[in-house]
Order: sequence, then structure tokens, then C-alpha cells
Amino acid sequence: MPLFEARNIQKRFGARVVLEDVSLSVEQGAVHGIMGPNGAGKTTCFNVLTGHYAPDGGTIRFAGRDIAGMKPHRIARLGVSRSFQIMNLFDDTVVIENVMLALPEFRAMTFSPSRNVFIDRALTDAALEILAQVDLAEKAWDKAASLSYGQRRALEIAVALAARPKIVFLDEPTSGLGAEATRALAQLVRRLRESYTIVMIEHDMRFLFELADRISVIHWGQVIAEDTPTELMANKWVARSALGELA
Repeated sequence: MPLFEARNIQKRFGARVVLEDVSLSVEQGAVHGIMGPNGAGKTTCFNVLTGHYAPDGGTIRFAGRDIAGMKPHRIARLGVSRSFQIMNLFDDTVVIENVMLALPEFRAMTFSPSRNVFIDRALTDAALEILAQVDLAEKAWDKAASLSYGQRRALEIAVALAARPKIVFLDEPTSGLGAEATRALAQLVRRLRESYTIVMIEHDMRFLFELADRISVIHWGQVIAEDTPTELMANKWVARSALGELA
């Protein structure tokens, strides 16, 4: 049984149909890519799958449980985490604090303005362990605003990992990155796949085709193809779309 599965997802905004009969299936331990031209419905699909929009039709199942229409925080507690195309970090705090704030242990604490969370060794150790996964442990006590753009992308992924998810959704992780930072991110994704199932929207076709086990192609609000990167290269629907030249 797939870890994550969507069937016949529909989403409208007024009279505008954004998603129509979208289906995809993600196996545990896989890297599953989602690609498509601008305006194809990729981000809306991500927002529906992670609870930020409720679907107007269809089913979404995670680990055998129906999560369609659940609020994002409830879905996150089940083990679904995500990053965003536009980064949302606390720049006025240190790197480690961004991660600590996302830890389930921190969220379960009774808030006290006078409490110094940095004296809680268990919290700091947990945050440092996650930062080590994204090669940022040495930057733990630096201001988040001082990080390079590529390091900030890595920190955003660390924040997503802090929720201890089973599956991580990455929205355009290479957006704004140069060639060197993109290569570093590719290495990071290869390491993370050993511990997490990953779904990612990505405009960089080379990056996506090198890393993904399977890719769903969304066009006109529909999945026009889903296959391995090798098979998609020969798919007539992909070749006839604007994606053919990119692929």
C-alpha cells in the first residue's frame, strides 16, 4: 500500500477549475517529483495535499488514513511536513532557535516568557541533531539572517524535519539557487531519502530527473503522465507539451 495517495482530486476557485481529477501515488522511501509549466496547478496541488486548501472532491490518504479536508496542523501531527517556495524563517533569531520552535517537544511546553529554552539540553541536542542532517550544526548559534541563500534553504528544510515527519513535501527547493548551491542541495536530498519519503515540486528538470524515482506531470490542472524519469523522456504527451524541451 502506498504511504501517500491522492485520487481524483478536484479544486475550484469560484468558476475557475484549478485541479481536475488529479491522482498520484507515493511509495514509502521514494522521491516523487511533480513538474509542470507555470499555472499548471502544482502549488495548488501541494496546498491541497498538505491541508492548506480543502479539496472540492476526491480522496487523500496518508498511511492508510483519510486526511482530505483536515487542517494543516492535524496533518502535520500525523507525520506530514512541508517547506514553502517563499521562505518563512525567523531572521532575528539564531539558526538553532528556528528549529527548536518547530520541535514537538517545544510546542507541547507551557509557554513562559521568563523561561530560557536554551538551558533545556534535550531541546538543544534535538535541534542540533536535525541541523547536522542539513550540514548546519556549525552555524547553530549564528543569526539566521547571516546565512547564505543556499544555507537558508537548508534551514527551511531543517525546520520541516523538526516535526519528525514520515513524508516531507518540498516546494521548489532550488528556487533562487546557483549551480553550486543546487549541487549541494541535491546531495542533501540524496542523504535525506535514506530516512524520509520526499515529494517535491521542481522547475529544474535536470535536478528533478536525477533525483526522483517517479514524476507526476501536471498540465491544465490534470496529471497527464506519471512514470520514471527514463520513461517520461519518451512519453508522447510530455514531448508534445511545453515540458518536452525542458525534459
